[in-house]
Amino acid sequence: MEGKVIGPGPYRATKLWNETIKLFRGGMPLRRHWANFRYYDCSFTGSEAVDYLHDLLRCNYNFGPEVTRYQTLQLLRKFLKAHVIEDIKGRHGTEDFEDNGHLYRFPTQSPLKSFPTRPLLRDSSDLPRLIRWDDYEELPQQENIAPMKSAVLTSDLWNKRHSVAIGDVHECKLIRRKEITTKQVGHIWKSMTVAHLQRVLGLKSLDGVLNPTHVNGKHIVHNVFSVNKAGIVILDNKAEDMPYWVVSAMKCLANWPNSTETKQPVYPGFERDVLRTVADYFQRLKEPLLTFHLYEVFVNILSLLQEQQVATEALQVSCLLLPPPNRRQLQLLLRLMARASQNPHLPPLNDALTTRTLMVQMFSHCVLGSVDEMDLDELLATKLVTFMMEHHSTIFQVPSKLRSQVEEHLSHLKRVQIKYAGSDTDFSASPAFCKQISRVVSEEQQVIGTQTPLQELLEGLIADKELPAKDKRKRLKQFQKLYPDVYHNRFPTEESKAAVIPEKAPRLKPHFMFFSLKKPFQPFQRSWSFRA
Repeated sequence: MEGKVIGPGPYRATKLWNETIKLFRGGMPLRRHWANFRYYDCSFTGSEAVDYLHDLLRCNYNFGPEVTRYQTLQLLRKFLKAHVIEDIKGRHGTEDFEDNGHLYRFPTQSPLKSFPTRPLLRDSSDLPRLIRWDDYEELPQQENIAPMKSAVLTSDLWNKRHSVAIGDVHECKLIRRKEITTKQVGHIWKSMTVAHLQRVLGLKSLDGVLNPTHVNGKHIVHNVFSVNKAGIVILDNKAEDMPYWVVSAMKCLANWPNSTETKQPVYPGFERDVLRTVADYFQRLKEPLLTFHLYEVFVNILSLLQEQQVATEALQVSCLLLPPPNRRQLQLLLRLMARASQNPHLPPLNDALTTRTLMVQMFSHCVLGSVDEMDLDELLATKLVTFMMEHHSTIFQVPSKLRSQVEEHLSHLKRVQIKYAGSDTDFSASPAFCKQISRVVSEEQQVIGTQTPLQELLEGLIADKELPAKDKRKRLKQFQKLYPDVYHNRFPTEESKAAVIPEKAPRLKPHFMFFSLKKPFQPFQRSWSFRA
């Protein structure tokens, strides 16, 4: 019976609705029933329909075991109004479905919904462009010298350190980006968070799922950094927070019976009145805590719940998009629901339902809902809220991968960079080369292009005609020791090396005369005659 449905929000909801109808129509047992001295073939009673559909929904992964019999009855009433079923006399719409022996049947026409028209694809201009090195400024001369011991070297020091190996470096200047504003930081968080969300959801596009114009970068930054030790959002404007009496009531239930939030006498049923106080506040909210704009995002996450780690990360990213007051209220509410459900000392809050089931039914529609009520809203909200309640301690953590990516990008924009005179090469993808790094780091950074300046310096050294050949060979040898990868890439073979590096002049080997010691040395004698 399981069927994992994927796709953008409105299409997924429609597909899920149609799939549920197909499963119900295809599996519902039909037989002959008698009523008023007549028999009706291919029919079923209201109670039989509730029994079968309830089991179907509980066993289906899209809904799960949290579905109650009452929720199943409500869905069958929607089926009757939508003419998915009709009573035995063909009536539907105005009739109310009852969980009794009244007879129903399936109509002959198709009850499936047609899929909504897909929206036109938006261009990428909706997403803020990431700030790059396109806009930079030259550092004033006095800033070229580090005031304290620092890993960042000035241009002169850098030249001096490397001149031993590669000779004098071409004239260069240090540049950096202009100061990054708070607004730009928000844009960077917004752009990278939305892109990360799209990857986690596994969608080619967020069209029909999320409109980037509804995402506020300031909210994301606030949700990441303005938190207390427990990870709960701290609001700058206290007027946006819940009333004190609501927070007090929530703490009372969450810490029962050790709460010190209330000084009122505890009487039988006191805990139920406290819960009703909390429920009244949340049920009167103008929109669900997950907001109408993010409804499609969270509906899509329902298809990922089977993969807990992926679903958790998707919720972590999505909850960063919430306005801070909504995120704070949702955090406190889910924590209350989890603690109350696991508290053995808390008296029963309902005579018919367990505390866990009661919490989910009471608050699910306060968490997730659409502007135009969808037929499966209640069931989808139940499924999502149950998962969020069980994993509330992790879904409000900032994804470590996203955070490191944003911090690395911001750090990169603030680094100093070298620009060579007469060169238009953009080294924006690499860190500053005035910063001393180890050989291991240098090799790792080769992947992102940090070897480019070294390659240029090597070419400059090779092309330097004023440098004596002896000194050139010596410095090339030292360069090979310091940067073997760059050197090997330039000279993969001896032939390639010989083509550009002058060879040493051949040295004549000295010749020696050896004499035998067995015989005494007799000098060569010759007679000379002189004429007067």
